[in-house]
Amino acid sequence: MYTNLKFYIDGSWTNPTGETVIDVINPADASVAGRVSIGTAANVDKAVTAARKAFTTYSSTSVEERLALLDRIIAAYQQRTGDLALAISEEMGAPTWLAEQIQVPIGLAHFQIARAALEKFDFGHSQGNNEIVREPIGVVAMISPWNWPMNQVTCKVAPALATGCTMVLKPSEISPFSATILAEILDEAKVPAGVFNLVHGDGKSVGNALTSHPDVDMVSFTGSTAAGIQVAKNAAETVKRVQQELGGKSPNIILRSADIGAAVGGGVAQIMLNSGQSCNAPSRMLVPAERMAEAIAIARAAAEEWTVGRPESNAKMGPVASEAQWNKIQRLIQAGIDEGAKLVTGGPGRPDGLENGFYVRPTIFADVTNDMTIAREEIFGPVLTMIGYDDEEEAIRIANDTIYGLAAYVQGEPAEAQAVAQKLRAGQVLLNNVQLDLAAPFGGYKQSGNGREWGAEAFGDFLETKAIVGFRKPPAAQDPA
Repeated sequence: MYTNLKFYIDGSWTNPTGETVIDVINPADASVAGRVSIGTAANVDKAVTAARKAFTTYSSTSVEERLALLDRIIAAYQQRTGDLALAISEEMGAPTWLAEQIQVPIGLAHFQIARAALEKFDFGHSQGNNEIVREPIGVVAMISPWNWPMNQVTCKVAPALATGCTMVLKPSEISPFSATILAEILDEAKVPAGVFNLVHGDGKSVGNALTSHPDVDMVSFTGSTAAGIQVAKNAAETVKRVQQELGGKSPNIILRSADIGAAVGGGVAQIMLNSGQSCNAPSRMLVPAERMAEAIAIARAAAEEWTVGRPESNAKMGPVASEAQWNKIQRLIQAGIDEGAKLVTGGPGRPDGLENGFYVRPTIFADVTNDMTIAREEIFGPVLTMIGYDDEEEAIRIANDTIYGLAAYVQGEPAEAQAVAQKLRAGQVLLNNVQLDLAAPFGGYKQSGNGREWGAEAFGDFLETKAIVGFRKPPAAQDPA
């Protein structure tokens, strides 16, 4: 049983203002996994005050000092990987293998990538008589979701620390345990007091207070597009910078030149990973119409290999993170049936033998048209829609016909796939089932967000640009010889 009743503010664990405590539900069996305090505006104000005070000194630290800090964090993180994996499995239902092999290592990788980027990053340069300087933006409010807890937290915290910012983090109240362990890691690594602060809570109690706080300079938010719109409205009152990674409905174009077995099978694997709870999941598979029957057979066989079970079992897939998420997915599966899509495999309800917990059947629909609800709305579950197309131009048109633009996928002969990628309106395009590169910029076009995360590109959002006009560098010292 986890008990997260304190917040990490100004370098110490403090009791919250207020007495609201909620249960955190283990989605594997709907039992209570622990409790977490829900913060208030007063807690937020205390944390922001600490971050503002710490910014005065931390923003002036040298690159060498911040490199040494990141080294200490990396070492401390490596000592807690087992604790993090267990917490992630219990708070959001990730299978043990997924938590240990992907969820936790991704968090470590973001710190390692930020450290490598910091070593080479240029914080200033001369331009004629001007000196162009890039300085930390200030206090950053961070709001992260529950689906990839360490990924979404560390891809914010790492670049903020690297660039000299201070921060207040509000993780999801659905998955608070791993964030608490991260705070312990940062404390162990001797992050200066006030540089990192953690306040648990929900969007109403803590999120709104953070995003509207006058002493917060920037908001970094990951979540739904609807919530992102509210965040932007809150931040607009004080003209904060807003970095957002929001929803997606990513297309996966299977070109005629593709190896259809590898392309379809790989696409199914990517939508099923993490129970489909990935904002960049390739949820719309576009297949040449004349090969649809073949693709359906491959997809059905691939999906039926995705066993579902408790996180500690050897199952490939665990539950989705909450009852609310389970209900949403069920509603959208039923919408697909009601609107005439062909149910290939899966469907409503829980898999056999899993009556407790929030388990979803791996589901595939075919004969989908791009105007159907299941092709328009982000399902955020293990549900794949298969859409036929007649020619490449139609495939590109269907792919781009969405309010989202986070990611896209193309499978086919490399030169052809690269040409199609150039025409897709998405922040990241992945070719031929390539592995994700955490150093590549990640973020969306259209209603999938603003700004970029991951790697050196992420630094820019945490920096302000100052032009010192008429700057004269001191003359170089003369060699006395």
